[in-house]
Amino acid sequence: MKKAFIFPGQGSQYVGMGKDLYEHFQEVRELYDQAEEILEFPLKKISFEGPEEDLKQTRYTQPALFVHSLAISNLLEKRKLVPDATAGHSLGEYSALVVAGAFSWKDGLKIVKIRGEQMQQSGEKNPGTMAALIGLSKQDVEEICSAASAAGIVQPANFNSPGQIVISGSINGVHKAMELAKEHKARLVTELVVSGAFHSPLMGDALSGLTTALEELPIVTPRIPVYTNVTANPASSAEEVRHLLKQQLLAPVLWEDIINHMITDGISEFYEVGAGKVLQGLLKRINSEVAGKGIGKVEDLEG
Repeated sequence: MKKAFIFPGQGSQYVGMGKDLYEHFQEVRELYDQAEEILEFPLKKISFEGPEEDLKQTRYTQPALFVHSLAISNLLEKRKLVPDATAGHSLGEYSALVVAGAFSWKDGLKIVKIRGEQMQQSGEKNPGTMAALIGLSKQDVEEICSAASAAGIVQPANFNSPGQIVISGSINGVHKAMELAKEHKARLVTELVVSGAFHSPLMGDALSGLTTALEELPIVTPRIPVYTNVTANPASSAEEVRHLLKQQLLAPVLWEDIINHMITDGISEFYEVGAGKVLQGLLKRINSEVAGKGIGKVEDLEG
């Protein structure tokens, strides 16, 4: 039975995440204490106590999710539960790469800190929004975005599961696409509460700062396959990892394809390692035959 660890991205965070792990395990305390020194902000207070408004800020959300996922991965490794492959949704790809040995957790955290800061600044400078469209095909959504782009920038951002696609772009572009999606009889059209138009050209400013940091990041070839957001296939070299992490910021997340490719390659057990249950829900919609389990709290580890 081949198993994969899949790592959540922004939107899965909740106040209190990691608190029980910190209280139970010395190694988790050490990880959070070291992470806080690197980040130079009160990670533990924001993660464990909130307020939610602080945790929802991209510059804090991303490091908080990353450290939480890494804490659990380390505990699983001690229990001899290690993956045959990994993948992560957007930010989660950084956790997936650390677990696959592509770079150290400290180097990963430094990059995630820069990514979160750059994306927050980009969102403030170039305001945009995102919306979830339920019940339309990929082709429908691509045609809708193309038609709506006369009103402003808009493109698919996440191909999450069959019939669940997120779009991203300028406020006018996304609102026009939402109108057209309703005309196309989408089952549900919901604007998302986000601080920027992630995975769209409006993140262009963030890319320049992130590119500089990625150029300096020591990366090695992952020791197990990491299925990447941009191609939905495993990255085969350190340089490909670097190149795809740059592209990932503006390109759509091909999550449905990632899961299907992993299943085709023999993965039959999926563990969502980190906060929330978003990826377990998507897994069920993509393929209800494969096993999916979440590990985010002490009680999950004990199970």
